[in-house]
Amino acid sequence: MIDVVGVTKTYGATTAVDDVSVRAQPGGVTYLLGPNGAGKTTVMRLIAGLAKPDSGDITINGAPLRAHRDLKREIGFSLSAAARYPKHTARQHLRWQARLAGIGVDDVESVLAEVGLESAATRLVGGFSLGMLQRLGIASALLADPKTLVLDEPANGLDVEGILWLRELFARLAARSKTVLVASHSLGEVEVTASWIYIMGRGTVLSSASRDDTLALGSGPRRLESAYLEITRGSVEYTARGSR
Repeated sequence: MIDVVGVTKTYGATTAVDDVSVRAQPGGVTYLLGPNGAGKTTVMRLIAGLAKPDSGDITINGAPLRAHRDLKREIGFSLSAAARYPKHTARQHLRWQARLAGIGVDDVESVLAEVGLESAATRLVGGFSLGMLQRLGIASALLADPKTLVLDEPANGLDVEGILWLRELFARLAARSKTVLVASHSLGEVEVTASWIYIMGRGTVLSSASRDDTLALGSGPRRLESAYLEITRGSVEYTARGSR
């Protein structure tokens, strides 16, 4: 479980997130949605310990991040598809990630298979497509089989087969009572896979509801898009003529 309670973070005169509370629970996929600049990435960085909140509390499975003695078993992160050394093979990259985290390399092959990169294990990651890099980042997050996963835009760059694979992965993780928190702009995938949806704008939480309750706020054939546009109205810094 991830609990973000009343968190505020400022950078100089800019308030990136303001009194934000988010909860992601086991057995489901929780999404953070919002326009650019809404604060989603800041929330992710705060959860990962890459930034420190000015106020509020963040706990992972009941304890602060740094209080866990075996953190790798508690939470895995995939926050950037570009975080890799281009002259490593996929297998070398995962073994390097495992050693950095103090994890045995025994699970590397099974994780490669889990993300569909088994046949690309000996290819240099510098030649990977964005979709393959996304899979590699998720593989890194899955090392040590953590209870909780935090993924930033995991569908970005995936082709149709990759999107279907990601749906199936989320279903398997939920069935194993994992906690999954995802930041995304892919509303179509959110509508299919979400358990709970948080919609942010200008550093605050504008809406927090189950997928079905969020969809009920929309209308027409694309209910999530409709609900999202209505909820975030006034929270974007730019709007194309005729888009509202």
